[in-house]
Amino acid sequence: MRLIALLLATTLFAADAPKAKTPAAPKPPEPPVYLTEKEATEAGENPLLQGEFANAKMGANVISLGKGEYRLVLFKGGLPGAGWDGTPKIEVEGKREVTTVTFQDSIDSATLTDGVLITKNSGLTLKRTIRHSPTEGLRAPKDAVILFDGKSADAFVDGKIDPRGFLEANTKTKQAFTDFKLHLEFFLPFKPLGRGQGRANSGLYLQHRYEVQVLDSFGLKGLDNECGGIYKNAAPKVNMCFPPLQWQTYDVEFTAAKFDADGKKTANAVVTVVHNGVTVHDNLELKGATPGGGFKTEVPAPGPFYLQGHGNPVVYRNVWVVVK
Repeated sequence: MRLIALLLATTLFAADAPKAKTPAAPKPPEPPVYLTEKEATEAGENPLLQGEFANAKMGANVISLGKGEYRLVLFKGGLPGAGWDGTPKIEVEGKREVTTVTFQDSIDSATLTDGVLITKNSGLTLKRTIRHSPTEGLRAPKDAVILFDGKSADAFVDGKIDPRGFLEANTKTKQAFTDFKLHLEFFLPFKPLGRGQGRANSGLYLQHRYEVQVLDSFGLKGLDNECGGIYKNAAPKVNMCFPPLQWQTYDVEFTAAKFDADGKKTANAVVTVVHNGVTVHDNLELKGATPGGGFKTEVPAPGPFYLQGHGNPVVYRNVWVVVK
């Protein structure tokens, strides 16, 4: 009996004893981020093997996916916003061998080297091109409120200027706005191993309520959570995202939502967004505030611009606004 009692006591004690915790799996390292072509090249990536390519009949996006992997996206007629006829895109995966990328599918193949893309069967030659937005460097009119000109970040709450003289993300304006025309320029780092929302993510919040997405969506589908999209409201009419490591522009015209004396909304906010010189939203009525904004609801009050920080070194310059 004493033996049985001893065994029972030992079993109960073991049941009550705290279990050893299983150590948490280590977090995977963050994908590398490059701010210049030189940095990327020194790390074994070749940023000159990505970008836009075009001739009179065809446009192409070549996207670097890291570790020698690439994706080719072909557009009949020309590049998005510059000739593409809107027909379905053709996408082909490719691999790099030293300084040449080869793309191959069941219909055709192509090679990319020295800034020239050549398709085998169709015999097309497309040359690398670097486009610039027609509003890049646009000077502020006399009646504009200068928010950032490279000299001071005083217009922003805890605004920080990086060593190159650009405004870092993760800040908002001290001033609030109702109706306005806004111009800003943004620069996306090169993050080849990043995917989806993990690839150079930021965001421009209008009134801290409505997000115009800022993301490296070069060559992607053009969804509402990709560059030029208004999150949870509408996808852009065309994906005008340039490759990373290039300056891009947003020109935004905004009219705030209207409310009656009881605070009931009588008219939606309306926005027009021009991305890199192409209108991607034209007098679009906004359905409501973006989840994740500083102001979760729509009310009859102005709000600041917020440049979202998502842990990526996205930077801004030439930011100004004209109050309507």
